[in-house]
Amino acid sequence: QVQLVESGGGSVQPGASLRLFCRASGFTFTIYIMCWYRQAPGQQREFVATINTASSTNYADSVECRFTIYRDNAKKTVYLQMNNLNPDNTAVYYCHARRGQTYWGQGTQVTVSS
Repeated sequence: QVQLVESGGGSVQPGASLRLFCRASGFTFTIYIMCWYRQAPGQQREFVATINTASSTNYADSVECRFTIYRDNAKKTVYLQMNNLNPDNTAVYYCHARRGQTYWGQGTQVTVSS
């Protein structure tokens, strides 16, 4: 019954922007810490950004000042605004929720190329 459904990925050119969506259901969204992770081809899954229940945020060094994570508790949705994308950002992006229990979404593909 727990679901995290990502959307908003796509194929874009370098310098473009994308906004990713993660829509949650089946758990008490407001008390969970939400995160975005990504996994590039042949690479391990890595942390991108997190937002806690008080909307305090943290980012990987590689994306800070370009990516923004935010949440809308009324809509049970967490977002990742990605600006000035480059080919190194190509990956499957995964939504993650944690509070004792951990949940993962299925991922959404982001491809950045010329």
